[in-house]
Amino acid sequence: MTEAAHEMVTLEDIGKGVGLLTLCQPEARNSLSLAMLDQLEARLREVVEQPAIRVVILAAQGKVFCAGHNLKEVQGQLGDDSAQLALFQKCSQVMQQLVKLPKPVIAQVQGVATAAGCQLVASCDLAVAAESARFATPGVNIGLFCSTPMVALTRNVSRKAAMEMLLTGEMISAAKAEQLGLVNRVVADAELGEATLSLAELVASKSPKTLAIGKEAFYHQVEMPLEEAYAYTSEVMAKNLKTLDAKEGICAFVEKRPPEWQGR
Repeated sequence: MTEAAHEMVTLEDIGKGVGLLTLCQPEARNSLSLAMLDQLEARLREVVEQPAIRVVILAAQGKVFCAGHNLKEVQGQLGDDSAQLALFQKCSQVMQQLVKLPKPVIAQVQGVATAAGCQLVASCDLAVAAESARFATPGVNIGLFCSTPMVALTRNVSRKAAMEMLLTGEMISAAKAEQLGLVNRVVADAELGEATLSLAELVASKSPKTLAIGKEAFYHQVEMPLEEAYAYTSEVMAKNLKTLDAKEGICAFVEKRPPEWQGR
């Protein structure tokens, strides 16, 4: 077996500014074991180092997007407090890494995304789901409340909607997830890959410098009081205007021609 066959997470530059991150453990329902999280963390670092990649699609092999933490691994650590804490801290770090990544990430969701898998979707900037996809935070059903998934979930949907998912543990449909704001678009199963790629290519056609500035500003201001948010974003826009890409974009608009982004 080749080294690539052992990879739990792969990264591929598929052209037009799009990178494809793929969870590759369908036999384990792409569960977020510590090893899987380590590899996802490493691949995300690689994304930062590849300027040709402007937008990332996060996909998964098999019938399940991600079933959350590997419960067999969790069961094996029930007597090890430090190992349990390390797992949840690592997962939290990777979720924050997705948010802080200076490139947009789009989840491509098929099958189910449960617990930390639902958290993974919520931590991405955008999400496209197949019609048959389902979502849940079912930890309450096994006596382990989805406390860390709750952080990302409550930053995507309303409090009442989040609490219902967290307290009942019930599955919701892709259509319901779109209604709640957990995903952006729902498409026919057969069109999932094409629809996600189309969205990724659209975003990737923008200035990478502007995307990085905008993503950072979005997550920074969203937790601020209104007055502070406006003060902060006013400064961001003034600084953004000094970039070469902003100057190029304005000139291109006035001159009625396509912009030529420099990423600066």
